[in-house]
Amino acid sequence: MAEATVSDLGPEEAPGEVARLSALLTAANAAYHGQDAPIMSDAEFDRLRRRLSEIEARYPELQRADSASATVGAPPAKGFAKVAHRQRMLSLANAFSGDDVAEFDRGIRRFLGLGPEDPLAMTAEPKIDGLSLSIRYEAGHLVLAATRGDGRTGENVTENVRTVADIPQDLPGAPDILEVRGEIYMTHAEFRALNQRQAHAGQKTFANPRNAAAGSLRQLDVSITAARPLRFFAYAWGETSGPLGATQSETLARFRDMGLPTNPLTRRCETVADMLAHHATLAKDRATLGYDIDGVVYKVDDLSLQARLGLRSTTPRWAIAHKFPAEVAETTLERIEIQVGRTGALSPVARLTPVTVGGVVVSNATLHNADYIAGRDSEGAPIRDGRDIREGDWVTVYRAGDVIPKIQDVDLSRRPADARPFVFPTHCPVCGSEVVRPEGEAVARCTGELICAAQAVERLKHFVSRAAFDIEGFGAKQVEAFHALGWIAEPADIFTLAARDGAGQKTLENAAALQPLETGVAGVFEERRRALAEMMPGSGLGDTDGVEAYLSEIRSRGATPLATLHGWGKRSAENLFAAIETRRRISLARLIFALGIRHVGESSAGLLARSYGTFAAFRAAMEAARAHDGPEWAALNDIDGVGAVMAGAVVDFFHAPAARAALDRLVAHLEIEDAEAPASESPISGKTVVFTGTLETMTRAEAKAQAEGLGAKVSGSVSAKTDILVAGPGAGSKRTKAEELGIEVLSEDEWRARIG
Repeated sequence: MAEATVSDLGPEEAPGEVARLSALLTAANAAYHGQDAPIMSDAEFDRLRRRLSEIEARYPELQRADSASATVGAPPAKGFAKVAHRQRMLSLANAFSGDDVAEFDRGIRRFLGLGPEDPLAMTAEPKIDGLSLSIRYEAGHLVLAATRGDGRTGENVTENVRTVADIPQDLPGAPDILEVRGEIYMTHAEFRALNQRQAHAGQKTFANPRNAAAGSLRQLDVSITAARPLRFFAYAWGETSGPLGATQSETLARFRDMGLPTNPLTRRCETVADMLAHHATLAKDRATLGYDIDGVVYKVDDLSLQARLGLRSTTPRWAIAHKFPAEVAETTLERIEIQVGRTGALSPVARLTPVTVGGVVVSNATLHNADYIAGRDSEGAPIRDGRDIREGDWVTVYRAGDVIPKIQDVDLSRRPADARPFVFPTHCPVCGSEVVRPEGEAVARCTGELICAAQAVERLKHFVSRAAFDIEGFGAKQVEAFHALGWIAEPADIFTLAARDGAGQKTLENAAALQPLETGVAGVFEERRRALAEMMPGSGLGDTDGVEAYLSEIRSRGATPLATLHGWGKRSAENLFAAIETRRRISLARLIFALGIRHVGESSAGLLARSYGTFAAFRAAMEAARAHDGPEWAALNDIDGVGAVMAGAVVDFFHAPAARAALDRLVAHLEIEDAEAPASESPISGKTVVFTGTLETMTRAEAKAQAEGLGAKVSGSVSAKTDILVAGPGAGSKRTKAEELGIEVLSEDEWRARIG
């Protein structure tokens, strides 16, 4: 029997219909959210909920506080599941000046072989200061939403995203598979209203709209997200089963046709001058937009050119973010402290009287090195007109790229009469070892290495960082405290924490780490001491007997030391141990990066992993290599992107007995995944290719990127391990050597035919 229209329902029938609809919607919610077994389509669910809302509006006395018309999702989840992105969510390279933008344009033209007068259109869109989001639609229906996370893995926030009014549940006309990417944000007016409600309710207020948007989306209780005024702009896409358009502009128009919100201030620009003009306009209007932007993103408009340009390890070649000039503020520099990094680098840090810069409270700023403090560059030329920086000075502070606080200038007119020039230490403030500054380098380094506790702590922080092992719940504060307690001294110790019940055999026999003031040079340990004091209140820090008594009391109660530290409990300790367990399986690239070898960054670690494939092969090659000599050394240097400095650092690491022993102890706890295998259907997969001579249909950079994208290794020199030499006009000694070695030589046309 057909449903009666709402207008036909009388006061006698309405209560029964409300009960019927409430039961259906409650059952559908439980099946969908709690059991992952939907019993009706999204469209049917929305229809029933609209009908219930209409009846309740007609008969308000029938609406209950827990009405199914206002209920969103299921009861609060216990945590967010992890989602592996089908296509990695990349970050953007930054430009800070018109010259940077012009160089971006020139770099693309060089890569593509375009002249300065050849047309090259770009889009210019506001860079929203919000939270990146990926939304997956299948057959036009929203099925999954995930945060950016580390670019590879994000958090499943699907049910929260379903409550955002800007995001459609269905996309008419969309390809069968479409990942829409964009930004969750909050307007200024809605942010102020939210903070007023939070304050009125006695709850925590938010520092800025971005934090409010991110915190609102990542609520375990979906009803909280539903009550927050979140907005969304779509600007990109990931996996898709069909073309969306020939250009960026056409694709954004297609998004709008589907019902996705896109930013109306996006413009198509024909020249660099057009791009800079739009940047200037948005910078001028920034305060009146009603939402936060921190720059303009330029993208090559032609999608076929985007495909040719391809990707670097973490950023696309075809896009860049042109940041707005940083906001500045004035404050006093209270003191200068020296931090010691994982490679022994001494980094001066300004401790400032807290000041708000660009909506963020800043209390620390980098001072780079001794030359920067003294008012000169690495060549001895004056900077800031030669004005040095002293404790007690009034300084101008800015946030570089709206992120890193830096000191811009000094107000000499307000300098205290007793201010003295800063004297850079000649000995490490942590271990007392001599500090050296190699000729030609700007950075001074501690020579203590293995005896320097600060370097050990920073290496551990690097090891657990996001791009390395990324252990959830194991951050800098935990590293500092656990190291000071004697629980971890090297990476392998992390993987035995649970087996050692949190404390292990190294309780605090060497309490010198907790008594640095005796040396008179241990100011940098104060943060570690404070972090430990927070986790062990009343433990008598600096007193060996006091700490031992505290731990003995914990053990006598039969509890694990970790579970009884301040802010920890049985569940949080178990969660940490479980998070550590999940990281016993690690990719080769992440492991190489986590080792903290000097000059080896995330991109370089990926390059080495792809070049050697397995940990066993990588280690054997590095141990067989001898710096500046031998075939393995030559093979390492032949990898396009590896220079002599990086090669020397990697080889030195594997020839240091202490480093090798620590590595042995670590890998005994790990399952190391081989580097991702190249596409098997590629005819050049796994082959080593060398390009020589002049390429006429593509640039050298484009040829290299294309070959690597098809699974080949690109080398800079010819050897017995070379599989293919691609020789253009003007090929000389490399071609001769290849022919002598019997290596296959292809012309550029033959190469293009080979790769299809």
